[in-house]
Amino acid sequence: MTDGQRPHEPLTGLAESPGTSGRDAVVVGGGLAGVTAALALADAGMRVTLLEGRPRLGGLAFSFQRGDLTVDNGQHVYLRCCTAYRWFLDRIEGSALAPLQKRLDVPVLDVARPAGRRLGRLRRDALPVPLHLGRSLATYPHLSLAERAAVGRAALALQGLDLTDPGLDAQDFGSWLTTHGQSARAVEALWDLVGVATLNAVAGDASLGLAAMVFKTGLLSDPGAADIGWAHVPLGELHDRLARKALDSAGVRTEVRTRVTSVSRHGNGRWSVRVPGETVEADAVVLAVPQREAYDLLPAGALDAPGRLLEIGTAPILNVHVVYDRKVLDAPFLAALGTPLQWVFDRTAASGLRRGQYLAVSQSAAQRDIDEPVAALRERYLPELERLLPLTRGAEVLDFFVTRERTATFAPAPGVGRLRPGAHTKAPGLYLAGSWTATGWPATMESAVRSGVGAADAALSALGRPRPRHLFEFEAAA
Repeated sequence: MTDGQRPHEPLTGLAESPGTSGRDAVVVGGGLAGVTAALALADAGMRVTLLEGRPRLGGLAFSFQRGDLTVDNGQHVYLRCCTAYRWFLDRIEGSALAPLQKRLDVPVLDVARPAGRRLGRLRRDALPVPLHLGRSLATYPHLSLAERAAVGRAALALQGLDLTDPGLDAQDFGSWLTTHGQSARAVEALWDLVGVATLNAVAGDASLGLAAMVFKTGLLSDPGAADIGWAHVPLGELHDRLARKALDSAGVRTEVRTRVTSVSRHGNGRWSVRVPGETVEADAVVLAVPQREAYDLLPAGALDAPGRLLEIGTAPILNVHVVYDRKVLDAPFLAALGTPLQWVFDRTAASGLRRGQYLAVSQSAAQRDIDEPVAALRERYLPELERLLPLTRGAEVLDFFVTRERTATFAPAPGVGRLRPGAHTKAPGLYLAGSWTATGWPATMESAVRSGVGAADAALSALGRPRPRHLFEFEAAA
């Protein structure tokens, strides 16, 4: 019996019972994709087992304890246009714990100006697209008048791109921006400010197709599409505790600390999923694990070119956590220019800190720093925080630590689109889910949830089972 199993209730006890043919499903992986797939299948009347190797759910969006602090491994946000993730929050009854801004408002502080620090804001007005950002762009102090006009022209050109054109995937976003008159400063102060955080790559390393999707959907589709939401509680409260509660209520059997070792298909069309010492039998299996783990578990012939999964690169995210003895930031978050710092978030209330202020610095595309020792990162980042936030200069650092996700996302490099598989495999009854699959989105929580819905829908369709009425409500909201 593995650690996550209940005593006297072996997994083999889930073998098919009389009259339940076509009802058993196994989901491998308890991240957002796996939890979503399990909920969707259970809501359709399937008997579902969710197997997760870690001791908790949530995948790469989780929390842990550090003394009295509850710490998120990294800062995660979503946008109003992330309709699938919003549906997920509703499904687990967590929407009130991760509210959206009433209106997009991003403070952007530049500390490299010779005249000193300068604050600008990216915010929207209650006007139709593209006028909703017109005043913000016209008064954005981090770009010259000529650069602002060039940004407007590039945005109109971007809006005219056809996201279904496969040729966009082969081009890099940086070259496209240069061709459309964007200066290095405009790329730094606007395009990469948004793109690095959402794509986990600078413009020159990102697929034009994915970048165009981000900007067209987030900034040019609906006036409120880019309004930002984030968890006001630890991520574990949402993606583990509330997710488990929803899974339990749906009748899903959830086993953590239970690592799957193999997946195989019988001649009768059913599947066997092996964990140490046990076997689970199922009619449908969803592999909701990272691409390299999926490659190891896929049976022969399940994909035409399984090696393509190994060609999907990964990109790191570094998170720097600093606890000060006093308040040093009077905003929920800000973005930074003229410094290696990217985005700084106040996590004081969410972490349970009672004295001082806890800041989380989110550093995407962090190839340079991801393997640096903590002492070196402290020496590098604390002076940058002093440049950005003058109140830190008189404050005492009570704690400094880092969290590293070396394979946080798939790398959105040009050509990655041809490598991302869909939910279906060539093995009947076996499906793929994960933010790295072909959702059309970059590696975000939104992509993960969409992939889980897609895998569940594919399985239900193949089994001839009706999908739950609410399952695709987010499509209507898009």
